[in-house]
Amino acid sequence: MRKSKLQAASLEGDADDIEAAFYAALQNGDIDKLMACWADEDDIFCIHPGGPRVVGATAIRATFESMFSNGGAVRAWPERVRKTECVGSSVHNVLERVEVLSPQGPTQAWVIATNVYHRTAQGWRLVAHHASPGTTSEIQEVSDAPSILH
Repeated sequence: MRKSKLQAASLEGDADDIEAAFYAALQNGDIDKLMACWADEDDIFCIHPGGPRVVGATAIRATFESMFSNGGAVRAWPERVRKTECVGSSVHNVLERVEVLSPQGPTQAWVIATNVYHRTAQGWRLVAHHASPGTTSEIQEVSDAPSILH
């Protein structure tokens, strides 16, 4: 499935801008804006927490349409982002705060996502989104960075 030139032209800027547009589209349940964030490549892929690898724009669109049909939006906010950037690609590891409905009502959970962006002829675009379940109570991160600066 190819994006129209109008969709591609509506997203300019860098990988951070595309990421912001992606999360805004999730929160608003806007499938067209969400899909405009993705590259026009056959091998783009998305892995939802606990789900299979979904390859290609048509299959990715179907998974998000299914999610949006169950509540209209995905309540996810990027809380912490670690980035590895170079000239033509940017990899963002994101700790997402997600609001989910439980039997007790709305509650928060954490998702750990990796978003990969490439600079394409249309500008920066998402080529991979891999999300894994985090914890339901707190952000977990293990790092070799010192916790106290000297």
